Amino acid sequence: MRRLYAIGFPVLMAFDTLAQTCFKIAGNHALPFAVDFTWIVRVAEQPWTWVALCGYLGAFLTWMRLLRDAPIGPAFAASHLEVVSVLFVSAWWLHERITPLQLLGALVIVLGIGLLAISESSESHGAAEMADETPD
Repeated sequence: MRRLYAIGFPVLMAFDTLAQTCFKIAGNHALPFAVDFTWIVRVAEQPWTWVALCGYLGAFLTWMRLLRDAPIGPAFAASHLEVVSVLFVSAWWLHERITPLQLLGALVIVLGIGLLAISESSESHGAAEMADETPD
């Protein structure tokens, strides 16, 4: 089970990060923004749009597989790690600036997910110990 999480959540984060980053690039290449048919065609013509859609498909399939076995609370929280990964990929790949407030927000997200993981782990250990102590 741990192997599923150790592989599945990074794969989910990679697909989500790919999708978000590629949509940003596609949007930049389709400028100027306008709510009209020609702008929609410009977006659809961008290869980045199609890579982003493949990223969303991969994320969806990965998420569906993880939900079969993962507890929903920690899984939902961990699925939001892409917010942090997109922040850093955007800084590295798109040369966007990271503000101190964004760094603080990323730290809070990671700490929150870590606390949920610790809480879930201690709850499952406590339940296993209680199961061992019950008379047959």
